[in-house]
Amino acid sequence: MRDFVLHLTHRPGELARVANALSRKGVNLKSVAGMGINSQGVLRILPDDIEAARSAFQESNIRFEESELVTVLLENKAGELADVAAKLANAGLNLQAVYVVGLEGDLVELAFAVDDVRKAKKALE
Repeated sequence: MRDFVLHLTHRPGELARVANALSRKGVNLKSVAGMGINSQGVLRILPDDIEAARSAFQESNIRFEESELVTVLLENKAGELADVAAKLANAGLNLQAVYVVGLEGDLVELAFAVDDVRKAKKALE
């Protein structure tokens, strides 16, 4: 699974510009997170079609970063996130983002953007 990070200007219409570019390529989003701080905005997305999302951003001149994510399936109960976060911290990993990508019954699937994917996968085995 991969995510895209977009560094935007924090002004009206930026989300619409990104969403329109993705829509023209038929890209649906699995998850999205965004935040504006002062004049800067950051939007992180998990598209259902990586190639189409990449093409949409390139054709619309929207700058992006792309990275691989590490996923885990956990019981949806108190303490599970703490355990995973501790494993990542103990491995010396820096966390850039976390996404909820699925809920089913008593399970939740999370995806983490970290500074070393291989090391994270080993820490979470």
